[in-house]
Amino acid sequence: MNISDYNSIFWIAHPGGPAILDQVEQKLGLKAEKMKATRDVLNDYGNMSSACVLFILDEMRRKSAENRLKTTGEGLEWGVLFGFRTGLTIETVVLHSVPI
Repeated sequence: MNISDYNSIFWIAHPGGPAILDQVEQKLGLKAEKMKATRDVLNDYGNMSSACVLFILDEMRRKSAENRLKTTGEGLEWGVLFGFRTGLTIETVVLHSVPI
């Protein structure tokens, strides 16, 4: 997988808060819609700790199907899931979406 543009993949980010998401978008040059599922879950449920990423995955899957996209990852094949923990800990997983 060769990524030349971070907007060419889907993103599942643990929503510690809006400020964290703002910084991730800014530093990676992400379009606002790349964090839509994350922001929607944060808005609807707040920060639920580790469980947030499962809710975000489900939100993205549901919206992808609703919009008749070709994959569960907003129509994209590859994505990244990452979470932040106390201190300087970041956990990252590369994801491969499935066809709908």
